[in-house]
Order: sequence, then C-alpha cells, then structure tokens
Amino acid sequence: MGPHVESILAKGIVLEQETHFSKAKALYQEILQHVTDETILESARLRLEDIDDLIAEKRVYQRIDENAKQVLTEIGMNISGNQTLMDILLEADAIDFENETALFIPIKRSYIDRCLELVPREMPGDPGQNSFGTGSTSPFLKRSTDEELRPATRKEYEQITRLVAEQQDIVNIFSLPVACDKSISLFEVARLMERDYQGLKMITTNTMNADEVGFLSGKEHWIDGTSLLSSLAPMNSMVDPFLRSARSGNNLLLIDQTIAGVSGACSPESLLTQIHAQVLFMMIIAQTVNPGVLCIHGGLPSVTETGGNLSYSSPCQPLINAALARLNLWITGYPSAQTGGSTSLTEVSSLAIFESEMSRNSLRKYGVHIVRHAMGALGSLNFFSKEKFLEDCERERYSRKLFEARPQNTGVLPLYFPADDNALAGIREIAEKGNPRLAEHTLKNVDSFCLWQNAINSAA
Repeated sequence: MGPHVESILAKGIVLEQETHFSKAKALYQEILQHVTDETILESARLRLEDIDDLIAEKRVYQRIDENAKQVLTEIGMNISGNQTLMDILLEADAIDFENETALFIPIKRSYIDRCLELVPREMPGDPGQNSFGTGSTSPFLKRSTDEELRPATRKEYEQITRLVAEQQDIVNIFSLPVACDKSISLFEVARLMERDYQGLKMITTNTMNADEVGFLSGKEHWIDGTSLLSSLAPMNSMVDPFLRSARSGNNLLLIDQTIAGVSGACSPESLLTQIHAQVLFMMIIAQTVNPGVLCIHGGLPSVTETGGNLSYSSPCQPLINAALARLNLWITGYPSAQTGGSTSLTEVSSLAIFESEMSRNSLRKYGVHIVRHAMGALGSLNFFSKEKFLEDCERERYSRKLFEARPQNTGVLPLYFPADDNALAGIREIAEKGNPRLAEHTLKNVDSFCLWQNAINSAA
C-alpha cells in the first residue's frame, strides 16, 4: 500500500466520524492484508474490534427511526378528543381512514415523509456538538443562605443573567434555568437574557401574549421551547400555545420528557422509539401549519432509580441521551437537544459536583449536540443553584482542556446500544393497556438499563 498507509488509516477514522462504518471496515481489512508495519496493523486491529458493534448500533437507530414512523401509521396518536388537531390533519388530508387496525388516529406514510422532508437540517446560531448549558426551569432557586424554597425574584434573575454572561466561554446555551416569581414576567426575563448573553438562548412562551411571542421571531439565537404530547396523547393545555409558536415562525425546541416505565416504554429501544414518534408528530403538526419552520428534536429521555423516582444521578441518564443524540446525528440529521450533566442530590456538595461532571463527560465521550440542564441543576431538575452553576462551569472548563488534549484519531466509541426486537409491539401493548406499568413488555425489560450499563462496563 506504499508510504500513504497512514493517510489510509486516517481516512478510515474520518469515515467512522461520518458514520460510514462499513466503508471504514473495508479500509481496515485492506490494511491488514497488505501492511507489515506493526504500529499501523495494531491501530487497524483496534478499530476492527469496535467496527462491527458500531455497524450494529447504527442499524438499531435506523430501525428506531422507521419504527417511530410506524407508530404514527400503525398505532396512531390519541388525538380524537382534540378537535383542533383533528381539524388541522383533516384539512391536510393527512389521516389514513383506510387503516382499520390502528388504535388511535393513524397518519398517512406519504404525508409523514412529505412533512419531515420540510424540516430544516441546518440550524442558524448552532453552537455545535457537545454544547453544554443551563435549563429545565427548575421550580425552586436553591439559596446558600436561605432554607426557604421559592422561585427567583427580579433582582435574582438580574444576578443570574449577569452570572451566565460572565461564563460565556463555557455556557453554550442559556436556557431558562429557574422559575421566576410575580415580580418579573417571562418576557422581562427574556429581555434580560437578550441584553446580557450573546449566544443561543431558550425560553418557554406559553404564558406570553401574542406580541411577546413575536419578540423571538426571526432571531437566529433564540429558541421557543414548547411541547404537545405525553403518552401518545396531546396535552390539551399546550395545543394552542404550540400552534401559536409554530405559526409565529419561531425556532422551535420540541420537548419530550418521557420517563422509562412511567410515562413511556421501558427498554432503551422502545423508549427512544416512543419519544422519537412523539417528536416526529410535533414536527408534522408544525410543518403543516408553517412549512419550513425550524424544529429542534428535543427528546429528553429520563430513567428512574429503584422505587420509581426520577434519577439524574443514574449513569444510564447520559447514556440514553447520548443514544438519542446519535439517532439524530447519525440518521435523521435533525438539530437536537439532550439532557444531562445534573444530579439527583439536593445539596451543593463535592459529590453533586462530581456526579454532574461525570455525566457531562459521559455525554461528550459519545458525542451529543446541545445539552440543557448541564450547569447549576440539583435534585433531578427541581432546584437551580448559582453556587453550583459556578462550580459546574469551573469543572467543565477543566474537563474541556483534558478532552481537547486527547488524541483525535482514535475513532468512534460504541455505545453497545441494546436491541429490542419487540419494541414496536411493546409500545402497542402499552397503548392498549393505557399504562406502562400494566404491560408485560415493561415487566420483561425492568432490568434492561442495568444490563446495558453492565455491558458497557464489561467492554471497557
């Protein structure tokens, strides 16, 4: 293969980064057949150890994308009780009336494909991959000198926006980090954010009036956070705000916060399939009322600890979010946002800081896009702490230096994402029984996240 063998190995790494794993495998196999340099051979062997796992992992994500569309065509969304959504889809001739086996309202596959083709794959103001920031609109501000839990005041929000602005080298998205009290409106908070922070910003607009919602329109560095569905059904209170945001032309962050085994399916593949289906449905509605509007895939899957409580301390929390990021980075091309970098601990402590750091590093190791909730959050997103925010930023600054110093030509790490051949059937069973806890599929997969984590640890 001559003196250019090192460039061929480097080309294989680039092919991996572009998710062309089969082509990369062919190059590595060619190196093994024709090269005698032991250093190059060892590098090729190491990559071949991972490449079949990466090929299998990508295949699962392709199936998730296809099965999510089948959820929409074969199971449907339970929107028959919401006349507004029904009228929109009826007028668009989007409903498949010939389908007699769907549980709810099925969408024509041709209409799904047509709408999804309209979703922009490029995002103006995109901070890039592995971008971490604030978020979650935690209900309470954790104050180091006050035990009382309450939202932030106007004065405290002025302090928060200045604090975030001072950390712009680290904070890549300034998403509303905590609820505000009646001393300041969300629109006034948005104006503070606009004044102090120059990067990507996100706020919810469902409580704003029409003129205030228009403040975000046409601004590349603003995202309107909104949602529409939960458990395959619309949240009726969110339908009108969702449609208003879509029609206004704001950049939309379509948020789905389904929890494994609680509000959604239990296995990693079935959970991501359900979330993806629900976000795709939001995209379809948004494109129906405003073709071409920017939609950011905001699937934020969450896991629970023993006992059923939401657990941001779980090592599986960053893993499932990294997997959903890969679904979009590898398969769909949609801009996406994830959750991670937080903790279930409720006090600012060295352990809480450490758990958050490990979560961010896990997300970065596998590659994500925009991560909200990564700085300052406590108690599985129930609290925001200015003290922890500054600690998180300092640890993130240090972590970035370490990751930037690592060799960049090592290839892509497999996530060993576990396949579930019954994922689609499991979602249908949950839809039929009305609750994940009643489904046999949930019982069969109650240990699936632990087994996935064990597989990753064993491979490491």
